[in-house]
Amino acid sequence: MQKITPFLWFNDNAEEAIAFYYSIFKDAKMIHESRYGEGGPGPVGELMTATFQLEGQQFMALNGGPHFNFNPAISLFVSCETQAEVDELWDKLTAGGGEGSRCGWLKDKFGLSWQIIPTTLGALLQDGDREKAAKVMQAMLMMDKIDIAKLKQAYNE
Repeated sequence: MQKITPFLWFNDNAEEAIAFYYSIFKDAKMIHESRYGEGGPGPVGELMTATFQLEGQQFMALNGGPHFNFNPAISLFVSCETQAEVDELWDKLTAGGGEGSRCGWLKDKFGLSWQIIPTTLGALLQDGDREKAAKVMQAMLMMDKIDIAKLKQAYNE
């Protein structure tokens, strides 16, 4: 069992959100779910809580009502090996009402923030040539979705 598990509070659409994430991530599975019964605060049969995994990371979700909203202070960081992976995840996570933001950040249609970051970015920013790393940083600061070719171009200028 994972010692620390992100807990995601949804108003009333946790089941829809989980299905959306399952459609995006290939390694996804339900571990446990519980549903509201008679006398519960939610409609009988509606998902109350769920424990699920995406790419080996366990999450818990709750249909808890409109008391809390997601904000970008907490985001899910996804390391990507290729531009194709960046593009695919970006497109799928912003679909249906999500929106992109600067530096690889986006918000999905449920309001959950994600960072879709190629591993190349970290490698270039950690380069011992601080001038080259600074050029990469400046290029990244101008991007919404991260473009690996443009990062490399900035590095090589």
